[in-house]
Formats: sequence, structure tokens, C-alpha cells
Amino acid sequence: MAPAEKVDSDFDILLRRKAQFINEILKQLLNYQQIDNDLKEVIRYSLFAPGKRIRSVLVLWCCELVSGSLNRDAEIAAAAIEMLHTYSLVHDDLPAMDNDDMRRGQPTCHKAFDEAAAILAGDALLTLAFELLAKEIHEPTTAVRLITQLAESAGSNGMIAGQMADLKAEKTAGSIEIIEYIHLNKTAKMFRCAAIMGAICGGADNKQLQCLGEYGLKLGLGFQIADDVLDVNTSSEELGKTAGKDARAGKVTYPALLGIEQSKQVAEKFAREAVAALEPFGKKADTLRHLAMQLLHRKK
Repeated sequence: MAPAEKVDSDFDILLRRKAQFINEILKQLLNYQQIDNDLKEVIRYSLFAPGKRIRSVLVLWCCELVSGSLNRDAEIAAAAIEMLHTYSLVHDDLPAMDNDDMRRGQPTCHKAFDEAAAILAGDALLTLAFELLAKEIHEPTTAVRLITQLAESAGSNGMIAGQMADLKAEKTAGSIEIIEYIHLNKTAKMFRCAAIMGAICGGADNKQLQCLGEYGLKLGLGFQIADDVLDVNTSSEELGKTAGKDARAGKVTYPALLGIEQSKQVAEKFAREAVAALEPFGKKADTLRHLAMQLLHRKK
């Protein structure tokens, strides 16, 4: 195995172990909740579908970068953002939205159960994310900061705004300005949120918060373009979701506007800008640097 391949392999193992750690936290937290058994079954189906846990792992790694270790606040914040992200996928797949049949290698929630169950499971995950932050974070002031960050990033001036713009842009000619707005709000702000939440849990100062926020934003922008390229270039089996659906739905994407090669160049630019934002942290941030480049060249 070549040195670069070994580094990539080692990083993949590190990422999988961190994702497994997130899964254990989610299981523990969900077990404590008094939830109707039927509803809990639907929640578990979506929450524990195979996923990379990138946003929640980012929370943990940013906390570790700032403080040198993990703490319970970061674990709760990671679980909260993973629950919220899962809710967004469940609702995004619904017939009224993207109308998708596959997610993370298995039937989407509304296909495995029904639309009403999927809507309610998504609603439950969304509200549970904020309940955990309100109840489980050690210091009230920290809880308020985390809740505010997550609400702003996921709400009407963040992810929801991006989703609305995405739907409105379907089957239109689109423009770079529109796709930049969609990517910024629908994806990048949640990556920035994950980085900032981790930094808050680690006790970051303003400069560290600014640097990690910039890193998260550029990481998310590069991630989304790479995702759009994969939708064109990769099979449904490899992706674990329906390939080619962006084109069939008339979505405005970078590949549709700029072509594959130029889209890859823009994605790489964002990844390098993410790496550059970590300069003040020195070698300690190498894991986050590798994440930026790894996400750029992922296969699913």
C-alpha cells in the first residue's frame, strides 16, 4: 500500500470509529426517552441507517482541537445535530419534496413505513434535538449558545431557506448566484454550525470560533458540490441513494451549470480554503485538514 493510500485508510478507520462512538451516544440517549414504541421504531429506522456522521463527528473533532479532549457537552451537541440532520433527510425524501425511494442504502422512511409516520418521526427528531440541548448541557449559558446556533443554522435563515430556494429553482435555467445561495444555506451553514458547536463546547475564544466557523462553511460548500458530482458520476448502489435524480428533477446544480470538471475545480477551491482557515491551529488541526480533502474525493 502506498503511503498516501495508507493515510487515507487510517483516516477512514478513524472516521468510522468516531461514527460508531456517535451511534453509541445516540442509542443511550434514545433509550432514556419515553417515546411511543411505534414512533420509536420509525425514529430508530432513520437515525441508525448507515451514515458517515460527518456533522456530528465534526462537533467532536472541533471540541478536541480547542480543548484537547472531549466532554459530555460535545457529545450531547453531536447527538443533537445528528438528530436534526436525520430529520431533514426524512422530510427531504417525502413525495412533496424530493420524492426519493432510497436513503443510506435502504428504503426511505416513508417507503418503509408511511408518509404520516415519516413526518412525525422527523418532527420528533427535530424537537428532541433542542430538548437535549436544553436539558443535558451543563451550563445554561452554553446551552443557550448552542440552541441559538443550531436554530439559526437550521431555520428560516439557514437550511430551510436553502431547501425552499432549491424547490423553487427546479426546472428553471438557474444561475451561479442561485446555486451559491442554495448551497450556502441548505448545506454549508449546517457544517459551520457543527464546527462552531464543537468549538463552543471546547471553550473556544472568538478567534478560534471565527476560524472554525470559516472552516466549516467552506467544508460544507465543497462537500455539496462533490455530492452533486457524485449524483452524476456514481451508481445508486455505490451512493446508497438514487443516482441521477438531480437531473431528472431539474435541480440547479454546479454540474448542470458548469459541467463536471469545472465543478470539481470549484469544490477543490473550497476544500483548500477550508484547510487554509485552520492555519492558526498548526499541526493539531491535521485531522480536520484531512477531512476536507477526504470529503472532496469520496466515492459515496
